[in-house]
Amino acid sequence: MPVGMLMPTQLMGGRFVTLCIMIRTTPWEVSRDVKLHPRDEEKWHTLEGVKRLREAFGVNNPNGRLTWGFTLNALEDKRTNFAQIREYAAQCQAKYGDEVTVFPGYFPAMYLPPERINKELSEAIKIISGFVGKGYKPQSVIGGFLPAESLKYLAEKEKIHVAQAVIWSQHNIDGGGADGSPSYPYYPSTEHFCKPGQGKKDLIDCVNLDGWSMDFICARQSGQTGHEITGYNSRRGVGPIETYKGWGLELGHREVMHTQSIHFDKGVELNGFGWVPNIWEAQMVYEFGMDFICDAMTKWVTDTLKRWPDTKWVSFGEFGNIWRDHYKSNDDYNYKFVERGCGLGDSYNNLEIRWFMNKAFRLALLRDWHHNTPEMVIDFTRYDLTAHEPVGARPDKPMKDWSLINRINQKGLRPEDKPVLLKDLTQEEQQLIYKHCPELKI
Repeated sequence: MPVGMLMPTQLMGGRFVTLCIMIRTTPWEVSRDVKLHPRDEEKWHTLEGVKRLREAFGVNNPNGRLTWGFTLNALEDKRTNFAQIREYAAQCQAKYGDEVTVFPGYFPAMYLPPERINKELSEAIKIISGFVGKGYKPQSVIGGFLPAESLKYLAEKEKIHVAQAVIWSQHNIDGGGADGSPSYPYYPSTEHFCKPGQGKKDLIDCVNLDGWSMDFICARQSGQTGHEITGYNSRRGVGPIETYKGWGLELGHREVMHTQSIHFDKGVELNGFGWVPNIWEAQMVYEFGMDFICDAMTKWVTDTLKRWPDTKWVSFGEFGNIWRDHYKSNDDYNYKFVERGCGLGDSYNNLEIRWFMNKAFRLALLRDWHHNTPEMVIDFTRYDLTAHEPVGARPDKPMKDWSLINRINQKGLRPEDKPVLLKDLTQEEQQLIYKHCPELKI
């Protein structure tokens, strides 16, 4: 076990990257018998492929740790490829301190009732403890989107207090979406997994983590036109498909580094720490080419450490618990971000966006800094209002949109989402904003 794993890590002053490598049998798995795409990816998941990917991650990053996320099918599949990958993940846990956990697809909340999700989470955790051995239990689960009831179950029944259970700003993409949450860690509410808990009565002791850092300029859109540089993609950021695959190794890398800089440069100054989450699907080494994907991995990790040498590469569970040790409730964080687009694709260089995220609300202000236009409110999501999750999701009747949208939403899909000046909000709304962000009061 690397010596660095035995040293306590402080949140403040740190730069953190959390990476998950996902192992699945088909795209968009939800459960054993609920698969949203028919393609069998057994041949795309090999021991050689995952070893090459792990080695690409570690070649210039010997103390780095990552998370292995297995779907329930990938945990139970008896075919040689999956059996070998499970064995290798267990070896990586022993050798590097990697985390091995369950990844119930991206969309369990959209297709399954919470009681079934909870049952299968426990079944998967038991399987993992069995093949990793030595009393091992993951510190987190990688859930895509998980309902509040499942987060409460993880905390109370499984004693797991970290979950990647929201995909920030995802809307009208693939099998489901849920815009409206903060992009940085928070304790969710029993009312809605996108809402920070407001007090002891509704706060769930399971830190909710995002899965990918987004380019805030790109994320304002709903959906996508594709991965090409000529269109728009609301999922552009650090994810490899929308960057390296979509734009090629060099241009894609520029976008990844630009997105990370939001958090690791000004972000550390504003928030006291910086964090970049990312999830890579193991099948990419066959769909897009092993050399290409492994080169992208090595380039990303190596250049991140060159630019920010103090970056710590830790598992999702490890980071979530570092945050949990520092923040005991949602009362004390007050996240702030500022970005000017990188000038590639839909990351428009003339736009500047500022985000403010706390227990009471999230607020986004957008302006054209080339022409010095006034800042306009493009998102004002209030967390002090009652929220409700959809109910009744089942495989034949999915609930695909779990967004928390109330006052103004960044996607601009409703008439009430028309951007306004801060001074044109109601007096009550302005007072709420100035209470948490007094610097915005003119």
